[in-house]
Amino acid sequence: MMHPRLISHKTPEMRLLTSIPAVRPTFARQRILSHVTARSRLPFTATRQFAMKRKAVWYEREPKNAKNAKNAKKAESPVTTDKLPEYHETPPKKDKDGEIIWPAPKDQMEAARNFIRECVAASKPTLIIPDKDVDGLTSGAILRKTLILMGLDPELISAYVMKKGLNVHDEESRRDMASYKPSFIFVLDQGSRESPPLIDEPHRALVIDHHYAEEKDHPKDATFVTACNSPPVATSSLLTYLICRDLHPDIEETCNWLCAMGVHGDLGNAIKWEPPFPDFKAMFKKYTKKGINSAVSFINAPRRTAAYDVPGAWEALAAASAPIDIMKNESLGAARKEVNEEVRKHARVPPRLSLDGRIAVIRIKSEYQIHQVIATRWAGHLTSPKLEVILVANSGYLPGLRQGPPVNIIEILRKEALRAKDPTLTKRLGESFARGHKEASGGVVPKAEFEELMEVLFVRNKAPAFPRQRQKPRK
Repeated sequence: MMHPRLISHKTPEMRLLTSIPAVRPTFARQRILSHVTARSRLPFTATRQFAMKRKAVWYEREPKNAKNAKNAKKAESPVTTDKLPEYHETPPKKDKDGEIIWPAPKDQMEAARNFIRECVAASKPTLIIPDKDVDGLTSGAILRKTLILMGLDPELISAYVMKKGLNVHDEESRRDMASYKPSFIFVLDQGSRESPPLIDEPHRALVIDHHYAEEKDHPKDATFVTACNSPPVATSSLLTYLICRDLHPDIEETCNWLCAMGVHGDLGNAIKWEPPFPDFKAMFKKYTKKGINSAVSFINAPRRTAAYDVPGAWEALAAASAPIDIMKNESLGAARKEVNEEVRKHARVPPRLSLDGRIAVIRIKSEYQIHQVIATRWAGHLTSPKLEVILVANSGYLPGLRQGPPVNIIEILRKEALRAKDPTLTKRLGESFARGHKEASGGVVPKAEFEELMEVLFVRNKAPAFPRQRQKPRK
């Protein structure tokens, strides 16, 4: 299979794709988000390049001194009249009374809090289903600590992490979830779509998410809270933290570092912790940003390895009381080294451009889930003004897996697929071809359909000659 961050259909061989926004080097901020991928398809990741009108960009040069002005080395500094807004400065939406809707609609936030209170009061088997990345796992850890602080017996709490290439809608996952015999189910950061109940047996479910979703995109009868329509969009960990924070006086101090890990894992470590984001100055002084960011890389590593030891990452995170506990974990450290070496092996595979220059395609073959990392790295290096999407296809991530529900890659790829001579291509690519985030989407598609999509894009056979970034002058 190919593992892009696109998804689809039946086939013995598929590819994983990953697509992410290519960010110009002049931009101070880069927002990369990822989501669950379905099985039996090509893993891919697609990244969108942020578009920005720039009135002027020039370089100011000053000689070291007036005497040797002609021979002096010139110091160059880019100057631009336009500035990309910081993430937290994204204009929020307001309700009819003029109040800001953040991090999610008030009625959804209160419904989620009531659900948690009722879960604790019922004192029945509870199942937490977090996504495999740092944002998902920290969301689950925040919720688990909240339930325990509120009085739920830890013995009643179980966690289920999806198997490689599966999602909550797969029959195998449904059977696994049902085996816990839960009365309450929490689904965190998994993405959501309209579907039957999570399991057939009687239960109550709460979905906490921030991926793009329509109003009906949740399991039948589930309570649903989403940040996707309330900019600046909160990550699932931040949304979970803000839901739980006021439910017990110790949650803020116990869970603030977990929230920071999740946010940095999804939005990057350059994010500014300014309103409406919570004030974490004291927390960062206690644990340091370096400590938070190191813990992020440790927790992220197991899901990227061929062994896919996400349960190990969850156990380490659930047991930790501070970032240092995570960094002392030897198995997480070993996984981190493995992933770094695998990324190094594939980091220089050259991209190939579509005929119109809007999409760059990179093909790799690795059992490791490194397609997102490769896409993110190239997003910072490719400087073509036409480039809008970087798509990384990994044919080695899910070889030979069975059919699973399909995935999407929102607007650009949907439109490109509609250009196919065969009008059935979009349908065959599946529901998963363009879901997740508008800025970063992914999934798994059948190899045959992927190759057909490449023909539609007119991807060039030769790697393009991209202009190199300007090097800083040597002193």
